[in-house]
Amino acid sequence: MLVKFKSHSLRKALSMLVLVGGIAFQIVSNSAFSEEKALNQNQFITQVFGSGKPVMLIPGLMSDGSVWQQLVSALSNKYQVHTVSVVGFAGTPSIDNPSMDELKQQLIDYIEVNNLQKPAVIGHSLGGFLGFWLAASHPSKIGPVISVDGLPFVGPVFTGSNASTVESMAAQAQQMKTMYSRMSQQQLVEQAKYGLSIQASSDAAKAKVMSMVQTSDVNTVGQAIYHLMSHDLRADIAKIKSPVLLLGASGGFSTDTQKSAMQQLYKQQLAALPKAQLIMNTQSRHFIMFDDPLWLNQQVTSFLSENL
Repeated sequence: MLVKFKSHSLRKALSMLVLVGGIAFQIVSNSAFSEEKALNQNQFITQVFGSGKPVMLIPGLMSDGSVWQQLVSALSNKYQVHTVSVVGFAGTPSIDNPSMDELKQQLIDYIEVNNLQKPAVIGHSLGGFLGFWLAASHPSKIGPVISVDGLPFVGPVFTGSNASTVESMAAQAQQMKTMYSRMSQQQLVEQAKYGLSIQASSDAAKAKVMSMVQTSDVNTVGQAIYHLMSHDLRADIAKIKSPVLLLGASGGFSTDTQKSAMQQLYKQQLAALPKAQLIMNTQSRHFIMFDDPLWLNQQVTSFLSENL
């Protein structure tokens, strides 16, 4: 059941779905959702750092909150930072019925339970999609949104065209869902290797990618990928009332023409939200927090200082 994606666009698409983990954080304070409760169908766990206005950091597929280590260090002296780890990824406890819909609702519940006043939401890849989704579905509850190489609809990254729709991607989405439902843990690891060069530059970062893949639950991964391929937020983002920043990465492409085409594709995804900002990092690969952490920290802190 191992599928080799030879197309550069397909490898890029998969790289946008795969996130990494890293060194564990010291837990400063626990939220209302705990790791023990994850076995009781909670879709995520959190760690909290610092004090001040709230900021939520959401990683993506096969990653936990520790991917944000350097950004947390940059933010926690001024903000209260909540790092999210989706259960089933990167060694966190898996559950029987992982659900992106339930994950989104539980994130809103978390914001309400903890009385977080319009928190900034920063997400990477899958986490970026969740940031768009939260802000579009609950515009009065969400503050500034920063998406780090995550899009309202992942389908066009597979096809290279924003003419792609959920309907036109339905067969591919179902194929991916079926593939992951039959995949073994070792096949998941082998699958992830094919997009590794596009995901990050350094050997250390690539090793972190693979360490997270090795401890991620295949069923949870498959359900999340299917959701991304079958949900299109490009029209819904018009409902977002808060400032939005999309930080794209095109360093995985070899020519200026390819990089320009990717920038245009990203820009088109934001068409319904003309005030949204798009900034491309043409040198970094998908995992900007590993390839260019200083640049990422600067972009995030500058945007938050102006909008939070």
